[in-house]
Amino acid sequence: MSLTFSIAASSNFPVILLSIYWRGLTTRGAVIGGSLGLITAVVLTILSPTVWVQVLGHAHAVYSYEYPALFSMIVAFAGIFFFSVTDRSTQAMRERALYGNQLVDCELGMMNRG
Repeated sequence: MSLTFSIAASSNFPVILLSIYWRGLTTRGAVIGGSLGLITAVVLTILSPTVWVQVLGHAHAVYSYEYPALFSMIVAFAGIFFFSVTDRSTQAMRERALYGNQLVDCELGMMNRG
């Protein structure tokens, strides 16, 4: 059960946190960075002792930690940052400009009508 939460946290938490508190986040950065976190978490889970040794029956695990979130979340945050900062599209400019309204909506729990 905790492996499931570890995988979910690796892809969802960085996107949610940065969408609330970072003006520079773009859709491109969120999708690619969240996907990188998800892929990293799944691969590290498979290579961990829980799956690699206990399920697949290998002698030693390739990845020595039981839970991948420590490393996969770092990959997700780095991917989100890199792909958002390098996004120079018109859509990205519009998303950054609308951040103020989104922040007010998020903090107040209502739609900003101004």
